[in-house]
Amino acid sequence: MRYETAPEKQRAFLVGVEFRDPTWRAKHAHLTLEASLAELALLCQTAGLEVVGQTHQVLSSPNPSTFVGPGKLEEIIAWQRALGFNVLVFDDELSPRHQREIEEALGEQVMVLDRAALILDIFAQHARTREGALQVELAQYEYRKPRLTRLWTHLARQSGGGAGRSGTGGVGLRGPGETQLEVDRRRIEERIHRLKRELEEVRRQRAAARAHRKRSEVPVVAIVGYTNAGKSTLLNAIAKADVLAEDKLFATLDPITRRVRLPHGHQVLFTDTVGFIQKLPAQLIAAFRATLEEITEADAVLHVVDISHPQAAEQAQTVMETLKELGADGKPMVIALNKADRLDGPARRQVVAGLLSEGIFISALQRENLDVLLAEVEAVLFERFVPITVRLPYGAGDVMALLRREGAVESELPEERSILITGRVPGRLLELLQPYQVGR
Repeated sequence: MRYETAPEKQRAFLVGVEFRDPTWRAKHAHLTLEASLAELALLCQTAGLEVVGQTHQVLSSPNPSTFVGPGKLEEIIAWQRALGFNVLVFDDELSPRHQREIEEALGEQVMVLDRAALILDIFAQHARTREGALQVELAQYEYRKPRLTRLWTHLARQSGGGAGRSGTGGVGLRGPGETQLEVDRRRIEERIHRLKRELEEVRRQRAAARAHRKRSEVPVVAIVGYTNAGKSTLLNAIAKADVLAEDKLFATLDPITRRVRLPHGHQVLFTDTVGFIQKLPAQLIAAFRATLEEITEADAVLHVVDISHPQAAEQAQTVMETLKELGADGKPMVIALNKADRLDGPARRQVVAGLLSEGIFISALQRENLDVLLAEVEAVLFERFVPITVRLPYGAGDVMALLRREGAVESELPEERSILITGRVPGRLLELLQPYQVGR
């Protein structure tokens, strides 16, 4: 006789809200409500939850107490009785008050999560290195700190025997809970402080490694994209690497760098970074600062888009806005329209609106058109020159040698303490030469 030993999956019910107010709508999502809920279902699947149903509501703005309206909350309670789900997942981030009020309405048998908590849980599952684990732990503590109060309601219940019968229950119920809450908050703050110190050391180590790469004059290309766009598969294809590549959200978190030889022999380092997603928790962006600086410090960005996805343009827009938040939106960029093997001829010929119109159709899995993509990366890094005028101190001989070797010097005017140089340089050198630019 065989016995099933695998734990039973938790049953999840999804809740989405579409906002009529343009202010709320603009800051919440680019995807349609239907697409956003489909993505939330994939996140639940990645986290190991079984989705048993969903509902949505159209609102001008969130209800101050329960996020959704009272009628919709009653409907959710009825669904819980009918379906027996034990996890309620909201597609938007809930405030501590929202979470507390909804949990009180549903009872102890139902855990209430929002998209941010779900993503943090997935990151915690997938962090494989010490750096990744530190970053995720910091993000989780930052998220949980303002939500601590609800974790101690059991203490109030435990101490409610005598005080509760007195009629007021205030003094007897407040003391232990408040004391334990303060102890817990202090411990979390101490842990956050320790994690930040450790991550600052990681940041210094990464900065030193980047400085070494810059001294070696090997340009770096950061591979970015929406989660599951195929970044790791692309890195495997162009670098003959063995990066984990799975058809799931956030399969890899830790940045991986591989050396690649471009068509004309130039050596370039490609770095695969964590995937982006709409409504990415702010705590994650802050905690992953050391990792995301790999993007801001790169010489160019390779933006991978899953062109087979029905919301490809909206996903690309989410990535561009995240890059803008990081201060990396002005970097030279090449757009790879990945998974083109899933499209037929007419679909490929269809004009894609906005920034995707300049993309290059590829298939990382089938290694289709990768030579064209790499040639474009090479052109961006080495062949596209921009005019520049710099004033270099005579002591900056290494910078002067680099400019003469990789740029096209048109004039040199010696001055008392410096030399004024006019010419053209590859776009990737602009950041390095910025401190010396004239008229910037």
